[in-house]
Amino acid sequence: MDFTPTEEQEAARELAARIFGDLATHERLAALGTDTDAELWKALSSAGLPGAVEEVGLLGLVLLAEEQGRTTAQVPLVASGVYGLLAVSSHGTDEQRARLLPGLRDGTTVVTGAFPAAGRVRAGADGLLTGTVDWVPWLREATHVLVPDEESALWLVATTEATVVPVELTAPWAAGRLVLDGAQGERIGCAEAGGEAGAEAGGKAGGEAGGAASAEGTGKVRREVRAEAYADVLAAARIAFAGLQAGVCAGSLARAVAHTSVREQFGRPLATRQAVQLRAADAHMDTEAIRVTAYEAAWRHDQGLPAAAHALTAAWWASEAGKRVVHTGQHLHGGMGADLDHPVHRHFLWGRQLDAYLGCGTELLAELGDTIANGEPS
Repeated sequence: MDFTPTEEQEAARELAARIFGDLATHERLAALGTDTDAELWKALSSAGLPGAVEEVGLLGLVLLAEEQGRTTAQVPLVASGVYGLLAVSSHGTDEQRARLLPGLRDGTTVVTGAFPAAGRVRAGADGLLTGTVDWVPWLREATHVLVPDEESALWLVATTEATVVPVELTAPWAAGRLVLDGAQGERIGCAEAGGEAGAEAGGKAGGEAGGAASAEGTGKVRREVRAEAYADVLAAARIAFAGLQAGVCAGSLARAVAHTSVREQFGRPLATRQAVQLRAADAHMDTEAIRVTAYEAAWRHDQGLPAAAHALTAAWWASEAGKRVVHTGQHLHGGMGADLDHPVHRHFLWGRQLDAYLGCGTELLAELGDTIANGEPS
């Protein structure tokens, strides 16, 4: 396995770092509150970065997510990349790809994901969806939302078809509550397994008994295809948001190092104190663990290798180690870390929000244990 970025991936990361560094300043972020930075999103789209995800793959998206996390830039780059561009390009039909990908590439279409929905959404035979998902990131700025139903089928719903209730949080991400009350959804990848016409043709060709067997077999294939698509998108999302957490932690630690290097106590910089050095060293190792597990999982995903267990491992590190790092970053700032207007506080909020979004460590470990015990490819 080789985590060395390709020339395309490295170029995309460097470009993203420049744009985030120029526009995602503390002053602009403070003025935005919990809103999305429309000017920054326009700059990223003009530079072709949302569309570059299709070429640089999930590992490339993780690299871009790291740069976003370092500055806590408030744009839906990760969400639209993983729930939109990668999901449609991997699981959409030819017609869906031709229709949806251009808007996703140029940033005019923004997709977020109601993941995990945990069976909260039901789909009728007519494609009408009902149910509520309490917290969806960047929902207020999205044009569409990718929703899994109780049978793990993936549906793309225009936000104009749904009710979006803003969620008041101290952390950003323009989050909202998604309420579906008979909203019309579009199945992603609905042509797989031959479609309904294939089942009907099998019935006519093989008689009643043969038709029933054919329909049962086709239904089983459809269920497997749905489950595989849902599992793939969920794993990719966990990996991408783990990459975002790696950047958040790296940014928090960088601020702590800069602060302790100039802040003096008893005539010496805080950074010369052994306790500070050990705390920072532990945070560095945690950050590197998040990064390397996210890289490995993303690389395996891009190579078409089983990555479910690796995605869970990356998510666990991002959740458990991530919260340790952002607490350290805040703690090493002393009293300044408690200032809600200090830049490091934003890293703390993002780290805890990512911790909550990815799931608590106990739940992730239990799911990882089930994956291993069931003998699923890892």
